[in-house]
Amino acid sequence: MPMSVRSAPRVRSTFLTLACTASMLWSAGASAFSLDDVTQQARALVDKPYAAPVSNLPPVFSGMQFADYQKMQPRTDRFEWRDQPTPFRLNFYHQGMHFNAPVRINEITDQGVQEIKYDPERFDFGNLNFDKGATSQLGYAGFRVLYPINQPDKLDEIVSFLGASYFRVIGKGQVYGLSSRGLAIDTAPPGGEEFPNFREFWIQRPAANDKQVVIYALLDSPRATGAYQFIVTPGGKDAVVDVQSRIFVRGDIKTLGIAPLTSMFLFGPNQQSALKNGNFRPAIHDSNGLAIHTGKDEWLWRPLNNPRQLAISSFAVENPKGFGLLQRGREFGRYEDLKDRYDLRPSAWIEPQGNWGKGHVTLMEIPTPDETNDNIVAFWTPEGTNRKGEMLEFAYRMHWTTDEPALHGADNAWVKQTLHTESEELQANLIRKLDGASAFMIDFEGPAVAQLPSGAAINPQVSVDNNAELLGVNIQRNPAIQGWRLTVRVKVKNPAQPVEMRAALMQGDKAISETWSYQIPPNPPAQPPAAPAAKP
Repeated sequence: MPMSVRSAPRVRSTFLTLACTASMLWSAGASAFSLDDVTQQARALVDKPYAAPVSNLPPVFSGMQFADYQKMQPRTDRFEWRDQPTPFRLNFYHQGMHFNAPVRINEITDQGVQEIKYDPERFDFGNLNFDKGATSQLGYAGFRVLYPINQPDKLDEIVSFLGASYFRVIGKGQVYGLSSRGLAIDTAPPGGEEFPNFREFWIQRPAANDKQVVIYALLDSPRATGAYQFIVTPGGKDAVVDVQSRIFVRGDIKTLGIAPLTSMFLFGPNQQSALKNGNFRPAIHDSNGLAIHTGKDEWLWRPLNNPRQLAISSFAVENPKGFGLLQRGREFGRYEDLKDRYDLRPSAWIEPQGNWGKGHVTLMEIPTPDETNDNIVAFWTPEGTNRKGEMLEFAYRMHWTTDEPALHGADNAWVKQTLHTESEELQANLIRKLDGASAFMIDFEGPAVAQLPSGAAINPQVSVDNNAELLGVNIQRNPAIQGWRLTVRVKVKNPAQPVEMRAALMQGDKAISETWSYQIPPNPPAQPPAAPAAKP
């Protein structure tokens, strides 16, 4: 039977070097294999020189374009577990493009642990032309798990592991959007980012009545190794993944990112953007905000931006209760995209298990000209240094959901949307005139404001930093959502510098909403074109 995740607190300790062999597979019962076995391998690996994955691809595969890579599809009649009494199925990604090094994949059964050998007959290669002998020494780049979550007689892909330590999960009625990773190393500058790899997996074959699948992974990187356990539960409308991670520091790390999430934000109604011009879609994003539930029970909401230059925000939190990149707003009219269905892309919510101590949630927003780039990163960073020889342990539950209001309690309200427009004033002749400032309309909804009696006194609490002048604040009911609309007008002093803003709804001295925390990104003046070089 699948193992359950224990709610392990964060652990930081110095580990001893273990003399053990690289191979830990034996012909014992499946119950004998556990996270401890992967941990032993991660410990042993950390004392060895790092060996980067080596490409074994012939040119026909290494030079592939993405359209050709997509032609290599798994054959349904060759799915793993197709002849087993389990509702789960397993299939694999072929190597190609930058997925150039094979990943070892093992299966755990009652008979023991056995590698699932590469077999080109598992794939339909479409109209690709190549020497069939070129595949004889190749392998798998990753894998997918399938399970019937939408219809009892139809298999749906529920989790995918492909590339570095990336994986994606979806629940009922959802389509793939944002991704997660096992670990992030020095993502924030200065210094180049390091991308750890899951180099080996062990997947426990589910029994006939199992409602979850257990996956183990060995992580390797120049400055860290790690042992991971993922328990994936498809559930009803949402998918839940329980994660245990044990990380061994191989070399000093400046910024260690725990439970990292990667997403895309091109534009939305909260940001004035030239990218909107001529596009029929009102918004293009996999996520539109970072949410944080602090250890002190405060909720923060940070709407995302597509800035003109790299933006890094840090939120100090001790023992966080949760954080994640959310896609708030599920109405199709917000996106109007029948092809990419941004309205069906899930949010990912990280729920720490145990006390994580002091640290901060980091948000990185990277400029992007189109939706093909993941330009948003969020992760937890523990306080203090991460020195060679240390061991850290984190456990957390991931919710892949489209029911964002369910994350909140009955005594809270949250931001439904943020609208950014040019500020205006109404003249005596009733004609509106722009006044050169910016205006933000923040709609709050939720039980804490919907249940307020008529005439209830709500006091908006608004602050801006020294780079802006607060021109006006207005609060009014929004009956369309049984909530309230807060309008904030500000005048930016130096557009080349960012502006930090905060707002919340109060009754007396008690907050009845989450805190809206917004950054107006810097808008530096355009650089003049370089003068043409003089002719010799």
